Amino acid sequence: MRGILVAGVSAFTAIVSVVSAPTAGAEATADRARSFSETTSVGVHNSYEKATFPYFADALDSGASLLELDLWTNGGGPDWRVSHMNPVASDSNCVGAQDASGLRSGQRDQGLRGCLADMRAWHEADPEHPPVMIKLELKDGFTTGYGRGPADLDALILGTLGDAVFTPSDLMGESYSTPDAAVTDRGWPSMSEMSGKFLFELIPGTIEEGNPLDTEWTDRQYATHLRDLSAAGLVQLGAAFPAVHRASPGDPRIDRYADPGIRPWFVIFDGDALDYTSGVVDPQWYHDRGYLLVMTDAHKVAPQIDGAHATEAEASERLDRLAGDHASYITADWSRLPNVLSTVVPRR
Repeated sequence: MRGILVAGVSAFTAIVSVVSAPTAGAEATADRARSFSETTSVGVHNSYEKATFPYFADALDSGASLLELDLWTNGGGPDWRVSHMNPVASDSNCVGAQDASGLRSGQRDQGLRGCLADMRAWHEADPEHPPVMIKLELKDGFTTGYGRGPADLDALILGTLGDAVFTPSDLMGESYSTPDAAVTDRGWPSMSEMSGKFLFELIPGTIEEGNPLDTEWTDRQYATHLRDLSAAGLVQLGAAFPAVHRASPGDPRIDRYADPGIRPWFVIFDGDALDYTSGVVDPQWYHDRGYLLVMTDAHKVAPQIDGAHATEAEASERLDRLAGDHASYITADWSRLPNVLSTVVPRR
């Protein structure tokens, strides 16, 4: 039976604002007890690119709380490709390691199977690691006819990582019928309970969103898939959380999804930090309801800082600023700032 892994000795890195030795133990204990939705942490954009991290293991070791993979599913190439621009072949830092000794050897440019194998090998070497959000951008959406639909993705993720994945079913437990009902009533698990977990977020891709012939984007298609699994009593087969992509005022699910039956399957929201801090969208709305809010391009918020080469002080200040704007995650290309990547602060 799948369920939440409870671990008492490892969770997110200690809150950066608390550094005095006499209180470190008490603060670490308080941090582990904190709800997963009451923290703000840092992610890295396009973490699979070799120029960002030589190996995906380096991304996992960096301390980043969110890592991103771009997926291609069209019939022009095999399987689930991981690449930014090449739609028919993988261009990635994943090697498909069989165990921890192979995480930095072997042929890179593996697809999603290889990236998941790296995650499994890394997880097995440290099963109580801090939780990691894996953001999947499906560049051209699902392609069910080629074995690359929602159910195929579920089977691949759960077949590789098993109970290391925190799923919608885990969030809902036995008491709630949708993720929305769970988070707005009970909330997310504690940081301690999320130790050793991967959480998968799905967003529609840039090609999909720009394709006028594609009317069934990743978010809508996967939420419908989860709803249908639940109706069939099989929600435990769902591996990922669909996210509402791009900011808009009010409850963005209402205008975005005509079918009210799929709206409660969205508890993650993802968009540009500028949009959430411009005064048009109220980010506190998400925080008050226990939703996770991913703010991308954090460096573009005024005063703008470098998206790849900000100083540690600049990036830390930006993290603190956006925690005050209710972000759950902020992302940029700060792969060379491990102290920042491993920092978690209270969401305010």
